[in-house]
Amino acid sequence: MNSHKDSKEHLRLEEMLAFERDFQQQGYTHVAGIDEAGRGPLAGPVVAAACLLPTGWMLPQVNDSKQLSPQLRKRLYEQILEDERVLFGVGVVHAAEIDRINIYQATIAAMLQAVSALCQQPDFLLVDGMPLKHPTIPSLKIIRGDQRSLSIAAASIIAKETRDELMREYHQLWPDYGFGQHMGYGTPQHLAALELKGPCPIHRMTFAPVKHMACSNANSDLQEESLC
Repeated sequence: MNSHKDSKEHLRLEEMLAFERDFQQQGYTHVAGIDEAGRGPLAGPVVAAACLLPTGWMLPQVNDSKQLSPQLRKRLYEQILEDERVLFGVGVVHAAEIDRINIYQATIAAMLQAVSALCQQPDFLLVDGMPLKHPTIPSLKIIRGDQRSLSIAAASIIAKETRDELMREYHQLWPDYGFGQHMGYGTPQHLAALELKGPCPIHRMTFAPVKHMACSNANSDLQEESLC
């Protein structure tokens, strides 16, 4: 039974290396996978990771980070980082810059940062779900790439764990919002805290719920001043 599961998992991982192998056969020697975490939250940064795997590298259970339990994702993250053959870079764009240039452009900026942070320059990029125009490196957008490419899946785990750790650190600074539980997403707990406390410095002021709360608080302050 275990051997059947092992062979099934090996086949899945082999299939997830198809894009990497295809471009390596075309002459690209360093094919990197890129993914992001944190486009949707109301607070905190967007984080991207770029990952270069050694040829034929496999780690059982690596998959789209959203399909993994927090415990398994953390364990895989540690295993990926402990393997010195795996090269990775991380890019982080914070809330103020997201508000300045919009979340789409901020995601692109984080991805380009992640590529620049690699100690080995890739010659081809596999990107999860969005086009990425690098000035010198060709790329391919792959829909659901974190489920179809092993290097993108590894990047998704690195990006998610890196961002979650940042949000836990922010929780220590602003504990009233519960960042350590919801990681900045718009949960009922988070929205209730926003309504009670208003936004903090890592909130994305251009995102509708935060913008609405900020405007409501500003109007309340004006009404209170007019009554004084």
